[in-house]
Amino acid sequence: MSDSINVEVCYALQDRQEIVSLRLPAGSTVQKAVEASGLLQRHPEIDLVKANKLGVFAKLVKGDTVLRDKDRVEIYRPLIADPKEVRRKRAEEGKVMKKGGGSADEAAA
Repeated sequence: MSDSINVEVCYALQDRQEIVSLRLPAGSTVQKAVEASGLLQRHPEIDLVKANKLGVFAKLVKGDTVLRDKDRVEIYRPLIADPKEVRRKRAEEGKVMKKGGGSADEAAA
């Protein structure tokens, strides 16, 4: 078994994404990979305590999750709007969600 692993740390911005490839000691955690990537220094808006969540290959994980070779750590930006709240507001306005959007009146016609 190797004493090091290769991982990527990704942070997607609105117009681009940053991917940092790292070689870390085996047994390294998600938190260690994020710190070693330098993304926290380049993007001070990242707040791992309150706002941003972490994942490995699109699955939410905690910072103490141990990484495996070739894992991709992802730093997620906070949602602009809560999808449940948007759906609730549409329902209150009488709009039906369907392909292509539209109102309930159009769906009944």
